[in-house]
Amino acid sequence: MFAQGDVKLNIKPSAAQTGVSPYGYLVAGFLAVVYTCNFLDRQLMSILQESIRADLHLSDTQLGMVTGLAFALVYTVVGIPIAWLADRTHRVRIMATACAVWSLASAACGFAVSFPTLALARLGVGLGEAGGSPPAYSVIADYFPAQKRGVGLAIYALGVPIGTMFGSGAGAWIDKHYGWRTAFFAVGAPGLMLALLLLILVREPPRGRFDPKPAGESDHAAGLPLSESIRLFVTNRTLLLTGLSSGLSAFCGYAMLNWSPSFLIRLKHMDRGDLALYYSLLVGATGAFGTFGSGWLVDRFAKLSPRAYALVPMAAFMISLPCFIGFVWAPTWQLAMVFLAAPAMLNNMYLAPALAVVQNAIPPAQRGAASAILLFLLNLIGLGGGPVFVGKLSDMLAPAHGPVSLQLALYGLAPFFLLTILAHYAASRSIARDATRAAG
Repeated sequence: MFAQGDVKLNIKPSAAQTGVSPYGYLVAGFLAVVYTCNFLDRQLMSILQESIRADLHLSDTQLGMVTGLAFALVYTVVGIPIAWLADRTHRVRIMATACAVWSLASAACGFAVSFPTLALARLGVGLGEAGGSPPAYSVIADYFPAQKRGVGLAIYALGVPIGTMFGSGAGAWIDKHYGWRTAFFAVGAPGLMLALLLLILVREPPRGRFDPKPAGESDHAAGLPLSESIRLFVTNRTLLLTGLSSGLSAFCGYAMLNWSPSFLIRLKHMDRGDLALYYSLLVGATGAFGTFGSGWLVDRFAKLSPRAYALVPMAAFMISLPCFIGFVWAPTWQLAMVFLAAPAMLNNMYLAPALAVVQNAIPPAQRGAASAILLFLLNLIGLGGGPVFVGKLSDMLAPAHGPVSLQLALYGLAPFFLLTILAHYAASRSIARDATRAAG
């Protein structure tokens, strides 16, 4: 079934593998709630950064680092060994511990008095969240058979838009009425309760329960050494292209997501109350539709062609680009919000398909490590690069252009949208090649 160097997409399993129990959906739904908390804590910085910038006297480059690079460095590097451990030990306990750590670190951001102390607290958030998603992907793959994993992983990925919605709404409202420090304290507390509920509600599933065992074997092979898992990923063309296309997608998506609130406040003169209401609802509703819709689409179109795993996000970014340019150009925040609806929905449509490719292509005992490697590329390129790129470019243009420098910096993302489209197309061709080889 699985061979080193080959991706063999398991999109046509036997009929016995097609069912998902109600408890499986419950697990995916609860893990989505945990991921909502995860992403709420992660994205709160982007909502509060204008108040933090004024209070701590930070530059746009420093804001880009604390919203992106400082978090991403720890998240990506630490995530791989934690996921490797999750392939060998109790995944639910790792997720519960991680949830408690990132919640405490998020609350600690409220005590920051300078850029170094804020960056240190953000490193703690990254350390905790590194143990969240890779074990969760692996657990969901053991509750959903291959042809249902797009939907299962899309349910989990709903934590991104829902977390963004609650972070935007609650963060902006608390900031306006009680200050940015209180916002960090308020969002950090619920994670401790979720960590406890994780241990109570989520059962550790048998690994590879829906996946065929190797010929002549009674069970799935043990996890590979970490170095071998990394080698397996980076030497496989389809996995590497999936990771790179996801990284470029995240570069555009995180840059837009992290800087849109500042852009709307600074240049479009949007009130924080309006931000709390309209922006949060828009990114939450459209993001949820795009995230779940992408999983639903690839589960259906992949039956016709496995290239759908990459062609769906490629088409999404093709449509998103002109709307993103309209968002940056719009003369009022109201018109900007109209244009923002499409990118807020479409820029999320790469994650569930990419996760499905990895989970379907990798043996059960290596899924945690493979997911962490995917997230390494996704977050190091996307979260580590996108926000810093916009912030640095804005600072470079500020002496000549003043506040408009942020608008010009956002225009600078357009070439990366084009690179993203090309990368998804290349990934689709590689997926088709591997599917043909597997069928032969």
